[in-house]
Amino acid sequence: MYGLIVKLTAVSGRRAELIEVLGGDDSHMIAGCLSFIVSEDAADDSILWVTEVWASEAHHEASLALPPSKHGLAAIETLVAGYERIAVTKPVEKHSHPMHGERFTNS
Repeated sequence: MYGLIVKLTAVSGRRAELIEVLGGDDSHMIAGCLSFIVSEDAADDSILWVTEVWASEAHHEASLALPPSKHGLAAIETLVAGYERIAVTKPVEKHSHPMHGERFTNS
């Protein structure tokens, strides 16, 4: 498995819009995406934390090549003032729990 922790800084006053784009209807259906959690920073109203779990790094890379309408990339670009990859992680399969009760699989 492949994991990421990303810090997104929203354009001033537009964090709620960014949350909507990141949590779009198709966000949970991207091949190989096992978990995608968007969290608001408790102290800074422009910061979001995104914790991602992918079946593999290749699945994550393939998701970045999706058309903007599928992945919302065009809308995200107008809402993000800053992006920082905080960490690349290796989720521990037997001690991690997907959001919807699915089983993690290394497909």
